[in-house]
Amino acid sequence: MADDLEAIRRKRLEEMQRQQASQQENNPQAAYQQEQAQAEREAKIHAVLRQVTTPEARERLTRLKMSRKELAEQVESQIVGLAQSGRLQSTIDDEKMKALLTRMQPKKHDPKITRL
Repeated sequence: MADDLEAIRRKRLEEMQRQQASQQENNPQAAYQQEQAQAEREAKIHAVLRQVTTPEARERLTRLKMSRKELAEQVESQIVGLAQSGRLQSTIDDEKMKALLTRMQPKKHDPKITRL
């Protein structure tokens, strides 16, 4: 059952990627505008991060982005959201970044083996 779902997801993802590639080939200006919008969003995120994090914390986040991109993006969006809503009282230093990353990492399930 899980294999079937995974196969369907993979097939759908491939289909969406082909569709997106054909759209970009047919309309290069739309692809360019989409890239520009993405670059603009990233620039805004980095500007906010520069304001609310120390260089050490940004460096840690950058290193994390190389290995666990999804987690790094979640942390970035959470920090930006807190900063924009005004709920961030002080800058985030390296120690606070470590604590935040520890809280956001998925919990590892420690299986216990029991005998019957």
